[in-house]
Amino acid sequence: MSNIEKYNAAFIETFRVSEGDLPELKYQVVPAWDSVGHMQLMAALEEAFAIELDIDDIIDFSSYEKGKEILVKYQVAL
Repeated sequence: MSNIEKYNAAFIETFRVSEGDLPELKYQVVPAWDSVGHMQLMAALEEAFAIELDIDDIIDFSSYEKGKEILVKYQVAL
């Protein structure tokens, strides 16, 4: 599985959305992406990429697109 497939899968499985919804996905736009869902997503991404996200990055992770930018810091090429 490629990194982008892992990334997409984390969102799809955590929030039960379709792949077509991902580019526009933002924090609190879908009911499942609340504070609890946010931490579930962070845990899924940390597990998928074997990384530990910094607290500032967890807070800044506000959308599907912003998440891509943040993961670059952890040498995750999407």
